[in-house]
Amino acid sequence: MSKTEIKQEQRNGSNPFLIIYHIIQGALIGLGAVLPGISGGVLAVVFGIYKPVMEFLSNPISRFKTHVPKLIPYGIGLVVGFLGIANLLSFFLEKYPDPSVCLFIGLIVGMLPSLFREAGEQGRSRGSWISLLVCMVFIFVLLGALKVASVQITPNFAWYLFCGFCLALSVIAPGMSFSTLLMPLGLYTPFVDGIGHLDFGVLIPAGIGALVTVICLAKAINALFDHFYSIAFHGIIGIVIAATVMIIPFSGFATLGAAVVNLICIAVGIVLALLLDRFNSRVEVK
Repeated sequence: MSKTEIKQEQRNGSNPFLIIYHIIQGALIGLGAVLPGISGGVLAVVFGIYKPVMEFLSNPISRFKTHVPKLIPYGIGLVVGFLGIANLLSFFLEKYPDPSVCLFIGLIVGMLPSLFREAGEQGRSRGSWISLLVCMVFIFVLLGALKVASVQITPNFAWYLFCGFCLALSVIAPGMSFSTLLMPLGLYTPFVDGIGHLDFGVLIPAGIGALVTVICLAKAINALFDHFYSIAFHGIIGIVIAATVMIIPFSGFATLGAAVVNLICIAVGIVLALLLDRFNSRVEVK
């Protein structure tokens, strides 16, 4: 941040209404981090907090005094939003798996227009579309191979480390939702359930994985988006599209009644995502 921005933040720091506003924004980012199809990183971009977060993560020591005071309200809101929704998600995924997944698919589909809009902010090139296609095909092949091989993943310490990696990636890479990779692998539900119940067997390895990811990748991803924004973002969209197709519960459309319910859930998800996008577009970052 520039000196002018720092002074402005210092003045804003004494405004209780602005602090509450930032906490609410942080809660929305937390919701976006845990809700399938909605990227906490994208919401951070929308709310104008992504750049200072990445500046801090890429060089936390030198930017501690200038950035932490601004980020604290967002951090409080993020934790509240993240933990507050985890138990609810766990319940619905366990009791109503197919409708829940279809709702999430709708959320993902509804967010695609905003993702494409974000991806094209700095223009599109042939490399952008190649990146999208290559990443999409790679994820199709990877997840398809796992499905054909009937690989059964049993959640354990190592896999929860991977969950932490995906969680951190969803924050530092705008557009990436950690559920995109975890749902096809069958890790999303146990991970969210563990978070919702404050299971330290889940929280500790996930926290370690997230911390290591931030330390190792924050600077690299920051540089990647700075220099190859369109290519990187389109690659993420390719991953999102492929992973979304792979979680469609085709067996849930076997009967007319189930098909109608699931289609309604998809439609509701799309509408909710579009409404959220409309809300985001009207947010004025102060």
